[in-house]
Amino acid sequence: MNYSNYFTAVRQASRTLGLLTDEKINRVLHKLANAAVSATAEILKANAMDLARMDATDPKYDRLLLSEARINAIADDIRSVASLPSPLGKILMQTVRPNSMKISKITVPFGVIGIIYEARPNVSFDVFALCLKSGNACVLKGGSDAYNSNTAIVSIIKEVLESEGLNPDILQLLPPEREATFELLNAHGFVDLLIPRGSQGLIEFVRKNATIPVIETGAGICHTYFDQAGDLQKARDIVFNAKTRRPSVCNSLDCLIIHTSRLSDLPFLAEPLAEKSVVIYADEAAFKALNGNYPADLLLPADEVSFGIEFLSLKMSVKTVANFDEALDHIDRFSSKHSEAIVSENTETCDNFLKLVDAAAVYANVSTAFTDGAQFGLGAEIGISTQKLHARGPMALEELTSYKWIVTGSGQIRS
Repeated sequence: MNYSNYFTAVRQASRTLGLLTDEKINRVLHKLANAAVSATAEILKANAMDLARMDATDPKYDRLLLSEARINAIADDIRSVASLPSPLGKILMQTVRPNSMKISKITVPFGVIGIIYEARPNVSFDVFALCLKSGNACVLKGGSDAYNSNTAIVSIIKEVLESEGLNPDILQLLPPEREATFELLNAHGFVDLLIPRGSQGLIEFVRKNATIPVIETGAGICHTYFDQAGDLQKARDIVFNAKTRRPSVCNSLDCLIIHTSRLSDLPFLAEPLAEKSVVIYADEAAFKALNGNYPADLLLPADEVSFGIEFLSLKMSVKTVANFDEALDHIDRFSSKHSEAIVSENTETCDNFLKLVDAAAVYANVSTAFTDGAQFGLGAEIGISTQKLHARGPMALEELTSYKWIVTGSGQIRS
């Protein structure tokens, strides 16, 4: 297959976005939100075809699953993106040189953004909305698991674009074949930025094989540290929420770190987890504290490979530490630098945790489930960046822009 046709079309179409007004973009987004809701039955029919091919026990199943409520939430996120100010044309710096030459640094789109993602069809809507609002065209490479869902969604988006007189080629959905992935990874001159969303394996594959710029997102190995000065009820609620709200997403809890002085509280803290059948891999001290106080079929002894895992399911590990420094050491060793939390009533300890832990989002007495673009007031997100170059944390409108220098004058020449 000649994939260059996809890339040429989207590159050429991207230039048509430069003169669109924000009012026009917002009108398209509101129309898309309404169209998504109106097409709920069509989307769910396509989604059911994808779900039928996946084992319901697969951690990806929940990510793949769409419902009327989820489609309504997607539509609300699209409207939220429309309500946000445009990230384009912001003056980041401006100066007038001694020779009267005026120099401005302003925000501009990247141009064409490529997204490689697994079984998350909602990403198709989110990415398009964010890219359109930030003036970018986009190339989608979803997994074969969600191909029917993505095809239905992209069809709806293109219908809206055509109805508004916009070039539908500003959005391209690549075929599910693996060959298309390699073409995207090497789309020099066509794709300006590539963002993978999915498992740690997918992200590592993209990082190792891409020859165009990549921002790493998605993989979340998240910890919550229950400090010796932590409030037990807060810890119980936070751990339960972070682990069980949506265990298949990247901000869910993977490892509880507990101060040794609080081991007697561990059975109470873990009690609601048993109601959700959470499997716990506990180190020796934590296992002793839970043995007889937690369902035996859900309690297993931890080994070295129990830590540093993004479970994406109703499983978690428990690590006992003697002090704050040991907690930091454990996080530093096993964290993917996504989201990390502490539960403590000691203000100084919390402040030190927030300063010293190296992660995109760091929490004190809050569930890691909030690492999300919409929850941060960003409308939606294109991913959670776990690196430090260009963007970090939820990537929304501002993170989808670059900048350029505008220089104006009256005939100045350099001697």
